[in-house]
Amino acid sequence: MLSPGLRLAIAAPSGHHARKVREETISVTACAAAPPRLFAMPDFRRLWLVGVVIFLVRWLETLAVGLFVWQATGSAFLVTMIGMLRVLPMGLFGAVLGALAERVEAWTALLGIVLVSLLTSLALALLAHWDMLAVWHLAVASFINGLSWAADNPVRRVMVGEVAGAARMGMAMSADVGSNNASRMLGPTLSGLIFAAVGIEGTFFVSVGLYLLAVWAMLRLRYRSGVRAENGIGVAARIREGLVAVRADPRLMATLAVTVIFNIFGWPFTSLIPVVAQHHLGLGPEGVGVLASMDGVGAFLGALAVAAWVGPSRYARCYLAGVTMYFAMQILFALSPHPWAAGVALLLTGFGQAGFSIMQATLVYRLAPVELRSRVLGLLSVCIGIGPVGFVHIGLLADAIGAPAAAALSGAEGLLALLLTRRLWRQIEGETPP
Repeated sequence: MLSPGLRLAIAAPSGHHARKVREETISVTACAAAPPRLFAMPDFRRLWLVGVVIFLVRWLETLAVGLFVWQATGSAFLVTMIGMLRVLPMGLFGAVLGALAERVEAWTALLGIVLVSLLTSLALALLAHWDMLAVWHLAVASFINGLSWAADNPVRRVMVGEVAGAARMGMAMSADVGSNNASRMLGPTLSGLIFAAVGIEGTFFVSVGLYLLAVWAMLRLRYRSGVRAENGIGVAARIREGLVAVRADPRLMATLAVTVIFNIFGWPFTSLIPVVAQHHLGLGPEGVGVLASMDGVGAFLGALAVAAWVGPSRYARCYLAGVTMYFAMQILFALSPHPWAAGVALLLTGFGQAGFSIMQATLVYRLAPVELRSRVLGLLSVCIGIGPVGFVHIGLLADAIGAPAAAALSGAEGLLALLLTRRLWRQIEGETPP
């Protein structure tokens, strides 16, 4: 397909008018090459704001819940199990949610997700205020919030892609994941300060206020996906079509395989950060919050680097290098004897995760057939939802050999799994722009 500039050049006559057209050609080409102004699009800003709220609340509550459960039970295994419950719905319902997402209006689905999350945080805030909060309340709430998280890929991120357009998807995901990473800087630090000052109830009341902001953004959102006409295909058949599409493309298979490896051996170690920080590094709630925010700092910087320097031809390389760096720095964190060394290691895990997480959704979105994107992104949620296996694995290891050793061993297992699947993930290097 010819670019606007090339079409103008072909159509240009000779003489003075030709020079004028050539000048216009240069101007049009320069405009086409300029970075798209995503934040000039009102609906993109609103979807981005909803994502910021979802991400920030996730990090606010994850640290506060981890501290509460550790102080209440002293069990690293229970801390990891609460984290596992946030991921479990992805494995159980991710594919179903991806298929169902095509049968409902996306705006309605996303508003419902935000409202359910708001009511969950409000219930926890009131229970904590009345001194009635128990670990099982947090377990139930974590599972409910996990359902909302599982719906994020096939609902909100598909909306982001539709609003931004396929050509801008890499930049849109950089902005989206960058906001997630910024929230990882602010969320744990703010959560630690609130927890130290007023306890866990303060965290949940802040979450309620943030969700109200997301509701306001949703009510102003103009984009509507529409509902596809019924074609007689049931949910199970839709899921099968998504699976067939993945199996037919080795690049999609490889992308999802790397996601599974990361979510078994990498992501679950973050649930042990409060345990390592308090029990082995001797930090209080404020210090735990600052330490836990360091991977957010690294991830934010990594997202900026990806947006600035990683073009489509480097997407696959960025994806694989990011997950490899994450595992290596996870081991370094576990072996760090001082808080500053642990902080540097977490900063670098965040930098690696930025490349991985941005390219994870971007590669799947670009590689999946247009009409099957929601279903394939639902399958991505399933692969992320494999995480409970990793949470159980690292939780049992932590009880048996201690949290630092468990984190180090899990990181080493992740590197070994990448090595053993090298022939598979090399397929991703064949990824080309649509």
